[in-house]
Amino acid sequence: MDKKSQENIDNLSNSTEKSIGRRDFFRKTAAMAGTAIAGTSLLSSNAMANEHAGGNGEEAILGTPEWATKWGDPVTKNLYGMPSKYEHNVTRRYTKLLASGNFRASIAVTPIQESMGIITPNGLFFSRCHGGVAHIDPNEHRLMITGLVEKPLVLTMEELKRYPSVTRTHFIECPANGGQEWRGPQYNSLQFSKGFMSCAEWTGVYIKDILKDLGVKPEALWMLAEGGDSSKMGRTIPMEKVLDDAMIVWGQNGEALRPEQGYPIRLLVPGWEGNLCVKWLRRLDFASEPWYCKEETSKYTVLKPNGHIMQHTYANEVNSTVTSPSPEIDWSNLKDGDIVEIEGLAWSGMGTITGVDISFDGGKNYVEAELKGLVLPKCWTRFSYMHKYKKGEELLLTSRATDDAGYIQPTIDQELTKVGVEAVYHRNAVETWKVEKDGTVTHVQIRSELTRDKDGNVVIEKKGEA
Repeated sequence: MDKKSQENIDNLSNSTEKSIGRRDFFRKTAAMAGTAIAGTSLLSSNAMANEHAGGNGEEAILGTPEWATKWGDPVTKNLYGMPSKYEHNVTRRYTKLLASGNFRASIAVTPIQESMGIITPNGLFFSRCHGGVAHIDPNEHRLMITGLVEKPLVLTMEELKRYPSVTRTHFIECPANGGQEWRGPQYNSLQFSKGFMSCAEWTGVYIKDILKDLGVKPEALWMLAEGGDSSKMGRTIPMEKVLDDAMIVWGQNGEALRPEQGYPIRLLVPGWEGNLCVKWLRRLDFASEPWYCKEETSKYTVLKPNGHIMQHTYANEVNSTVTSPSPEIDWSNLKDGDIVEIEGLAWSGMGTITGVDISFDGGKNYVEAELKGLVLPKCWTRFSYMHKYKKGEELLLTSRATDDAGYIQPTIDQELTKVGVEAVYHRNAVETWKVEKDGTVTHVQIRSELTRDKDGNVVIEKKGEA
C-alpha cells in the first residue's frame, strides 16, 4: 500500500468511527484497504509484465480474458465437485484386448502419468471387475462371518461401523500390471503398461478387531472372502495376513467407496494382489484348508518354465516406473539446456521403499534419486531427479527401486531366467523409456535373446534393445 492510500484510510477512519458501529467500521476499513492493495498490485504487475516484454506485453499477460469479464457459475451448480473441462483427457482408459463379456469382465486403467503426489482421485482409481459393477443398497446388505469361529455373526453396515475405525494409505495393484509385456513392449503407453494400480487413503476396521469378539478356533488357518456381485468373486487368504493388517473398508479418500470400488464394503489386503481385495464383500468364512476357488486356480497363478504352476503368490514385489517423461508426457517441447524434473513412483507390497536409482543408459550406470513427500509402507512413494536436457541426445531412462525387506527391482533378464516368457502375473522388472533425439519417448526393453536348454530352463544368448 502506498503512503497516499494509507493517509486516505486514516482520515476516513477518524471522521466516521463515531458515527458507525465498531463492527461496521472494521468491515468498511478492511474493504477499502483491500481495494487499495488490489489496485496497486494490479498496476504494479501489469507494469512489470510490460517492462519484461520490452513494452510489447503479450495479450495473455496484459489482456483481459473472457472469463474475467462475466460472472462465474453459482456455487449451487455442482453440489458434487467435478474436474475442470480442460482436464477432459485425464480419465481411466480401457482396451478390447483386456475385456470380455461386453466389458463386464474387464479393467479400466489409471492415468498414472498424470498423478500428483501419492493419492489417486476416486474417479481415476483403476477398476477391475469379473461380472460388472454391482449397485448394492447398504440398508439391505449384510456381512456374514462364519466357519471356524466361536460365535458366527451377521452384521448390518451400521453394526459393522460401530467397531473402532482406522485410516491407512495403501496402494492396490492388479498382479497382471505389466503382464502383457513378458515377450516385449506391447503398448507405447505408461497408462496401459503400468496403470493397473492406484493408491488411496482407506477407512475401515481391522478384521482382527472383529475376531476378538467372535473368537477364532485354533484350527482356522485360512479365510475365504466372497463378494456379493454376480461373479461371486472368492479368494483364500492365510490367517497370518488376516491377523496382521487385513481390513474391511467402507471409506476411500474421505468419502464412501464408489460402486466400482465395491460399495458399500470391500476387503483390503495391503501390499498383496489386488484381486484379494474382494469388492462388494458379503462373506468371510474360516477353515483349516484353502478353498481353491475358480479365480485362484484358473487365474492368479504363475506358470513356470518347466510347466508347473505356482500358487499362493500373494505379495506385489518391489517396483517402480518413471512417470515423466513417458510416452504420454514427452520432452519434445524442451529447449537445449532446460532444467527438467524426472519424476516417478515406487512401491512395494513387502514393506517400505528405501531408495530409487535412475539410469540414463539402460541400466549400465545409476544415480540416486530423491524420495519426495511421505514414505509409507505398502504405499506409493514419489521420487525425483533434476536433469539438464541436451537437445538431440538419446537416453535409455530406467528406474530401479529397493525396499526395506532387502529386495532390489530385477532386470528383465533376471526375471525371465526365473519365470520364462509364458507368465502373466507379478512382472516387476525395470522399465525403460527411450528418449529420442527429438524428445519423443518410446517404450523399449533392454533384454537378451532367450532359448531353452533340454530341461526347459531359460538360457540367455545375446543382449539387446527390444
